[in-house]
Amino acid sequence: MKHQSGRSHPRPSRQANAAYPQAVRDLIEQLSKLPGIGSRSAERLAFHVLKSDMDSAMALSDAIALVKQTVGHCRVCFNLCDGEVCSICDDPQRDHGRVLVVEQPKDLIALEQTGMYRGLYHVLMGRLSPLDGVGPSDLTVGALVDRVRGSGSGSDSGSPVVVEVVLGLNPTVEGDGTALYLASELGKLGVTVSRLARGLPSGGSLEYANKAVLADAILGRQSMD
Repeated sequence: MKHQSGRSHPRPSRQANAAYPQAVRDLIEQLSKLPGIGSRSAERLAFHVLKSDMDSAMALSDAIALVKQTVGHCRVCFNLCDGEVCSICDDPQRDHGRVLVVEQPKDLIALEQTGMYRGLYHVLMGRLSPLDGVGPSDLTVGALVDRVRGSGSGSDSGSPVVVEVVLGLNPTVEGDGTALYLASELGKLGVTVSRLARGLPSGGSLEYANKAVLADAILGRQSMD
């Protein structure tokens, strides 16, 4: 028999989980709160934990606890670290005069894996989004401005002067808006503000590139000399 138009398929009843012990139900509920994990996936993960030996299950539990207990944010750049200052900020071989601004720690990691940048970073912990109520005070914008303004003097006397801030924000409407705001604020401090080049990828085709990519490619054109 056909389903009536507009009626949704019935969801699994909560009674289906009633046969599980309370501890299993609690585990499934917590796992289902993870991003990208639905109730079915949470159930499979819970049973994987149940089938694992005690050492493997406890290793997972200990790893989660250790992350929450020991990992925080660098007091300088807000990258993830297990101390006061991350290894990048603490590295004397890095170029302390250049700071690359990114949205999230995962963006920093992606850039580090290229091995092409040897300066420092600053993690905003998000991007400006007025529609979502995210303003400068919700990010680490103030810390970035203070960091540039106080470089070479102040509490960290003798620290290298920041001569360039590179904006490495994602090429989205919010990312571009955040970049414009930062460029305006940092420009008042007399520091050079640049952004990562954007345009046609190597091996790409013009006919498949969107307008934004083509515009960036034209504006970021380079001399063949």
